[in-house]
Amino acid sequence: MSHQVSSTPEDQNQQPLSFQDRRKILLEELDNKKFGWFHVRACVVAGVGFFTDAYDLFAINIATSMLAFTYYKKAALPNDIDTGLKTSAQIGTLVGQLLFGWLADILGRKKMYGIELIVMIIATVGAACAADGYAVSVHGVIIFWRVIMGIGVGGDYPLSAIITSEFATTKKRGGMIATVFAMQGFGILTAAIVSYFTLLGFKSRIEGNSAEVDYCWRIVFGLGAVPAIVALYFRLTIPETPRYTIDIERDVHKATKDVTRYINTKDDDKSTKTSDSKGLQEKIVLSEQAAVQDEKRESTFYSWSEFAGHFGQWKNGKLLLGTSLSWFALDVAFYGTGLNNSIILNAIGYSNPNAAPYDALINIAIGNIIIAMLGTVPGYWFTVFTVDRWGRKTIQLMGFIILTVIFIVLGFAYDPILKASVPLFIVLFTLTQFFQNFGPNTTTFIIPGELFPTKYRSTAFGIAAASGKLGAIISAIGFSQLKDIGGKNAFVPHLFKIFALFMFIGLLATFLLPETKNYSLEELSGEDNSSDDGNDTNNKVSQN
Repeated sequence: MSHQVSSTPEDQNQQPLSFQDRRKILLEELDNKKFGWFHVRACVVAGVGFFTDAYDLFAINIATSMLAFTYYKKAALPNDIDTGLKTSAQIGTLVGQLLFGWLADILGRKKMYGIELIVMIIATVGAACAADGYAVSVHGVIIFWRVIMGIGVGGDYPLSAIITSEFATTKKRGGMIATVFAMQGFGILTAAIVSYFTLLGFKSRIEGNSAEVDYCWRIVFGLGAVPAIVALYFRLTIPETPRYTIDIERDVHKATKDVTRYINTKDDDKSTKTSDSKGLQEKIVLSEQAAVQDEKRESTFYSWSEFAGHFGQWKNGKLLLGTSLSWFALDVAFYGTGLNNSIILNAIGYSNPNAAPYDALINIAIGNIIIAMLGTVPGYWFTVFTVDRWGRKTIQLMGFIILTVIFIVLGFAYDPILKASVPLFIVLFTLTQFFQNFGPNTTTFIIPGELFPTKYRSTAFGIAAASGKLGAIISAIGFSQLKDIGGKNAFVPHLFKIFALFMFIGLLATFLLPETKNYSLEELSGEDNSSDDGNDTNNKVSQN
């Protein structure tokens, strides 16, 4: 837990405290700060990005059907085009997670924050304006822009998670990070709602000519840029995280100014602002001598050999392995089902390929709304409200266990359940959505933002997240290639069995990880007694 520094300016005859003492005082101020407006703002600014991420990623569910009716006059695209559209953003996301994760450790969180939104905005508008040409098809143009969009989406993962984690209080950190990630649920739901109302608005035109659906997918894509534009200013003006400023730039003077300016002076009522700010300044004794001392301190950016040496030790490497493998396993099932909802909707009667274009599309939109409302959105928020009490590891283990059981049931009794009771099938499938989000889909995002040292935190998070996206890509391609073995969608029950296997692998990987609730980031990473040259000590958190 947090360690109190007993020394004060009076105790030391007004001499400036050492760098380490001032570092501890400032980090304790962050860890123990009362939850206030700045924390809410940080969650909202980061969360809007994740809302946009999910909207853009999952809007493709119904957009592929719209494109099929527009350009092929039928309910489904050719298999290779459908796969390309669904995997293109995932490929870009993988690249973005690795690239922005590394850059945020090298250049700083603030310098990169907002750039990923600019990439997403440009690519989203580009995809919405795609058209056929002599050299490239409309699908090729959309795939190109969705790869670029994915790079922006991928950048949002490490940046938003790490910035939220490094600003959060210890007691509320899990809930804050989960809140940011929970905005994905609203993004998925909004994509379905926007699709529904867009189709409703074009109903008479679509019923007269199915080519009018061309307007619909462009509107659905294009509106994804709106929330990103709204959030851009706030991301560009957010301060650098004090932990990065202290531990990487080695400038506790600047970090203290940021804390007093953005946290102490904006969280509390007017009567306490001045005293809080003055109190922190007095405790750290920001004299000219201390400021000059900080300016001369060398930054501690890592080299790849140092990175390899750190994670080459099993005590550190198993944490990266555990976060990466559990995220990979989870995303095989999460995106395998999430990007192929039309198959599930067809099984429960909400997607009829033989229906008229408007009827087929409106039913897909309604089905996606139902799934999001019943399972996806509630699952995220159950995690938000329980993660700081139950713990990350507990929720992740629970989720993987329940998902393993449900996928086994769906895999071995798929046809009998559908024949006996469609409502039962809907309940079981909805439960998979619920326990993915009240479970490993959220916790695999939280834990990598807490475990690693500051100078590696974003890079390591990017590696774990990219492992998840690798699972998503493999699943999307595999689902597409395997689902029709033996007949139309005949292999789907066997895919559920495969998903069950991956949930069990994720369960085993979770045992490599410690419980992180109620520990400071420095205790989790071994930086609570960081030496003056920036080298961290051993992780003191026991494996639970």
